[in-house]
Amino acid sequence: MLMNTRIPALRKQRKLSQEELALAVGVTRQTITSLECGKYTASLVLAYKIAKYFELTIEDVFDFSDVEDA
Repeated sequence: MLMNTRIPALRKQRKLSQEELALAVGVTRQTITSLECGKYTASLVLAYKIAKYFELTIEDVFDFSDVEDA
C-alpha cells in the first residue's frame, strides 16, 4: 500500500528542488518524484532521513491514515 506524503509542501516551504532534497538524503531525484507521486513507499531508513532533514517526525511527513493494523 502506498501512502501520501507532505514532501511537496515541505519542499515548497523551504524552496527546495527535488534534486536538492535527493542529494541531502542520499537518493536520486527520481526517488523523490516517485515518493511525491505515490508510486513508491519509502523504506524506514529513508523515511527517517527525510523526516530528520525537515526536523519532523516520520508521522508528520508520511500519512499513515490508510494503513491497516496488522
